[in-house]
Amino acid sequence: MHLWLGTLRQWHWISSALCLVGMLLFAVTGITLNHAAQIEAKPSVIERTASLPESLQRKMLAEQPDAGLPKELRAWLESELKIDLTGREAEWSDGELYIGLPRPGGDAWLSLVLETGELEYESTDRGWISYLNDLHKGRNTGTAWSWFIDIFAGVCVLFSLTGLLLLQRHAGGRPTTWPLVGAGLVIPLLLALLFIH
Repeated sequence: MHLWLGTLRQWHWISSALCLVGMLLFAVTGITLNHAAQIEAKPSVIERTASLPESLQRKMLAEQPDAGLPKELRAWLESELKIDLTGREAEWSDGELYIGLPRPGGDAWLSLVLETGELEYESTDRGWISYLNDLHKGRNTGTAWSWFIDIFAGVCVLFSLTGLLLLQRHAGGRPTTWPLVGAGLVIPLLLALLFIH
């Protein structure tokens, strides 16, 4: 029994250490998301225009792509706009290219008309609070962050279950344990049933 309790405590403190910073981040961003209308954001917008070099324009007009992003065009766009287009979907329609560039805390897009060679680019940055809120939601964060959220959630479940088992082990000497656990269930349940329509 003593060995089992020691192992349980070890799993509990290890899982708590692993999810401490993440839980703080998710708790704080839960508050900022809940009060998003009261938190004033001042987006910063950058707009740029450029012209496709004539030689590249001629090449693109001669072999107009209808899908994907030709290597030479991609290299020019990345160099001209100082952006990374890795993994971005290029949408072509009647000789016009559009690439959406959403990211946590902001958004961007570019549009290129092959016939005229005109490039338009717009980038919007909504600030750090928006960035952290998007991390909380997993919005435009990519595969690595999606995996992190799933693993983090699993560690939080482990932390909660080991905490519950430790509560059960020590509840005999603490008579308010189960009423408090019950309140943690009943309060949000009543709020949801009575006040959320």
